[in-house]
Amino acid sequence: MNELSKKIALVTGASRGIGREVAVALAGEGVEIGVHYNTRADAAEETCSRIRKIGVRCTTVQADVSRSEDIDRMVETVERELGTVQILVNNAGVSHRDKLENMRGEDWDRVMAVNLKSAFLITQAVLPGMRDRKWGRIINMSSVAAQTGGITGPIYVASKAGLIGLTHSYAALLVKEGITANTIAPALIETDMVRELEATTAPIPVGRFGKAEEVAGVVVMLVKNGYMTGQTININGGWYFS
Repeated sequence: MNELSKKIALVTGASRGIGREVAVALAGEGVEIGVHYNTRADAAEETCSRIRKIGVRCTTVQADVSRSEDIDRMVETVERELGTVQILVNNAGVSHRDKLENMRGEDWDRVMAVNLKSAFLITQAVLPGMRDRKWGRIINMSSVAAQTGGITGPIYVASKAGLIGLTHSYAALLVKEGITANTIAPALIETDMVRELEATTAPIPVGRFGKAEEVAGVVVMLVKNGYMTGQTININGGWYFS
């Protein structure tokens, strides 16, 4: 039997892009999936449709992850409909690109709430179930921007750098309990966000954008690996070495 069969995952921002491919890849390993979305209900249902065709259970759940009450409802819904969350992929995120002199405190608050605070709150919400079972996987989606400064400005960069520190702390605190925490730091992946940025492949030595499926494959590897924790896995086409 597949070691991941019937385990429950919550993937935030799974209506499109990296989140969608992560959800589908985990479903291919027998994992039952909670597909989070904020505004794109139809797209989230498309993700679930792909998953159900694989033959595993899936449910969609709407939440604004910048709101703690939405997070509580999201986790309660997934656990009621599927079961205790054992795999968490904190993928939901927003970018903020503006002239440096135009950036304001409210921009900071919004990006931090979605990109960083939500990862902390969602992790806290699912941790009791992981600890009860002595098994869990936490994967936070950072960015090469956290390592290089990127092209999206200091607010986005700080939020993604914070995820790396958050991961380190969870990894250290939970290492004796069968729970791992790791970060993935992609570079420019072919997604709507990258298209909106009008980014180019110039900084990428490989000479192309990455594919969401390539990120999803690393998520599956991390979920299967109980010995790797506290690490940042770079998927960046050679942009940044560590």
